Amino acid sequence: MRYLITGGTGLVGKELASLLLEKGHEVAILTRSTKVDDIVDYFLLDLRNGTIDSKAVENVDYLIHLVGAGIVEEKWTDKRKKDIIDSRVNPLKLLSKVFKQKGISPKKIISASAIGYYGFDTKDLELTEESSASKDYISEVVVKWESAVDDFSEELRCESVKLRIGIVLSKEGGALPQLALPVKMGFGSAISDGSQWISWIHFKDLVNLFYVASVENYKGVFNAVASSPVSNKDFVNTLAKTLKRPVWAPNVPKFVLQLLLGERSQLVVGGNLVSNKKIIKAGFKFQFDTLEAALKDIYS
Repeated sequence: MRYLITGGTGLVGKELASLLLEKGHEVAILTRSTKVDDIVDYFLLDLRNGTIDSKAVENVDYLIHLVGAGIVEEKWTDKRKKDIIDSRVNPLKLLSKVFKQKGISPKKIISASAIGYYGFDTKDLELTEESSASKDYISEVVVKWESAVDDFSEELRCESVKLRIGIVLSKEGGALPQLALPVKMGFGSAISDGSQWISWIHFKDLVNLFYVASVENYKGVFNAVASSPVSNKDFVNTLAKTLKRPVWAPNVPKFVLQLLLGERSQLVVGGNLVSNKKIIKAGFKFQFDTLEAALKDIYS
């Protein structure tokens, strides 16, 4: 089978490409800069000018949609907010146009999404795929993101899977290195009262999930989180235990983060208790389903 990956040069994309190649599949990647490789085919994606190398869609069986501007890295100006949405939506509009021009369609699109769909702080409410979207900015991003996937699926008459991803754990990128740094330095502490939920997934499980969702009979929306969400306080304490560091510093007050990060502070002062029962019922088996096992693997 031939896979086309948007965002294939990121953490998950690179690991997924390696997994697909190991299993004997062909891999093509859409990227912002041209690259030559003997094993993977790279094609240019120019969002600024709204163009895609049309050869990218030829013979594609599965489309994996991972591309998207970082949410945490930059201040949320009006322009940045628009860029975050456009970087997730516009590639699918362009791809849909090119596929239709060629008169072809993939069998299935498997897209990243996010548990931010449910809102930035939903307290102790257990969230399932049937729970409603919230009204904050991140929810808006995810709703438009998933809507673009639905439009692509409908226009090209292909199946779709949307994975609402929690906090991805990897020491190579994502949130974990930032969370681990103060712990490593001996200044680890919980945020606010530490009760907010962290629903997480080991990056190896996430990579495998994208593959399984493509080849198995998965359809619709699935929460991509492990079975054991933890409180912010428990997360910090487990991380400190894994790294063999003490936790003695006082909790970081919410207002400090609000002053430092502005609107982006909602990403760390809130939390979600997200259920993965649907994906477990579908037959997916997690390799790392407890935080202790996940962190032990990452830092071994």
